[in-house]
Amino acid sequence: MHTLFRALIDQREWKAFPAFRSRYQQAAKEVAAAEDNNPALKALTLSDATFERWYYGTHAPRGDARRVLVHMFGYSIDELWAKAPAQLPPVHPHGAAATDTSADDGAHLQQMGRQAAMAARRAMQFAIGAEHGQIGEETMGYVQDRVRDLAARYTRVPLADILDDLTETQEQTFTLLEGDRATPDQSRDLYLLSALTSGMYAKACHDLADPASAMMHARAASVCATKAGHTPMQAWVSGLKSLITYWAGEPGRALHFARSAAKTAEGQRGSVTVWAASLEARAAALLRDEEIVRQANRRATELRDRCEPDELDALGGLLVFPKVRQDYYEVEAKVLLGHGDARLVAQAEETVRGYSDPTDPHWAFGDAAGAQTDLALARLYTAELDGAMEAVRPVLDLPLRQRNAGIVYSVNRVAGQLNTGCGRDSVAARDLREEIEAFGRLRPLALPR
Repeated sequence: MHTLFRALIDQREWKAFPAFRSRYQQAAKEVAAAEDNNPALKALTLSDATFERWYYGTHAPRGDARRVLVHMFGYSIDELWAKAPAQLPPVHPHGAAATDTSADDGAHLQQMGRQAAMAARRAMQFAIGAEHGQIGEETMGYVQDRVRDLAARYTRVPLADILDDLTETQEQTFTLLEGDRATPDQSRDLYLLSALTSGMYAKACHDLADPASAMMHARAASVCATKAGHTPMQAWVSGLKSLITYWAGEPGRALHFARSAAKTAEGQRGSVTVWAASLEARAAALLRDEEIVRQANRRATELRDRCEPDELDALGGLLVFPKVRQDYYEVEAKVLLGHGDARLVAQAEETVRGYSDPTDPHWAFGDAAGAQTDLALARLYTAELDGAMEAVRPVLDLPLRQRNAGIVYSVNRVAGQLNTGCGRDSVAARDLREEIEAFGRLRPLALPR
């Protein structure tokens, strides 16, 4: 069905995603201004996939997006998502004021590219439905490609850019499993894909400061990994549970899940074995057990020496635990013990340098921010207030869309040390604490708790 929304988009020549997004974001800011500068509305944006679903009428907007669209077009959501009339109504003044697309560089080419991408998705949806009574090779290949792409992109882009795709892909794997069309071999593959998407969704809920939902997805991922009979994935999911509980302030559970991951991964050679040991070190650091930290970090080093890439490592992104991330975890475990020296500062500085190149395949904006905050803490332990401020500055300058739960928690650790450490009574320390407080308060990703 061609909705009024779609007809108005075509009428204004906003089908090129950048053209629509710029106007959508401007409308969001205008609505925010009318609501005491609501920070969540000011930072509101949308993904390509969401726009595509709105355009084709397969999904209606939810939450704040509804008010923004009403403001943009001057019609209710029910009117916008109803069938377009034969004769379009007059252009609403708000929409008429922004029809010039000349400011969008290469808008024509972008529109053609966007149209081609949308057509490709529609073709694939048709192909999935056309394989009646079975799951064909193309359907499996399509889902596998999407999961691989999501795993690689997750650590490199804001969650808002991929959440819609992740939601859709998880639903596709569940639907294919529930449809009783898969062969036994396909079922195993689909359970693995479901474990991967559910695991990534668990990480997404964690990033949204919702550990309860994160654990629900993680448990679903665990069931799927077991059904797939995939030992490395089962170990990875246990590691994910350790990560969730670590950031939720439950170090005892985090240590339990890390050890469960290590036990499951016994006999494996992939980097998940190293991750399990590094997770154990971080959890033990929160418990102030220096001996376990030392033993776990040493075991991680030994496991790295005999590590061989496996199927999860080949996916990259969230599923691989590279050396640079191991270094970050090791520094963090040492920092969390609450004391440091020039040697730890030098190790933290080296870890920050390891995340200095965004083009590196193992670069991740969350890990890079964590490394910076760990360096700030290490410098505070050696009374380097100016150096700590310099280290945390790049994190405080992150755009709102990247301020996930882990990053905010890490920055708050710096604020906590400023309350007790060097220069706590200085004007500079006070100003930095206030800035950190504002950093967390403006985070748009937080969910109601």
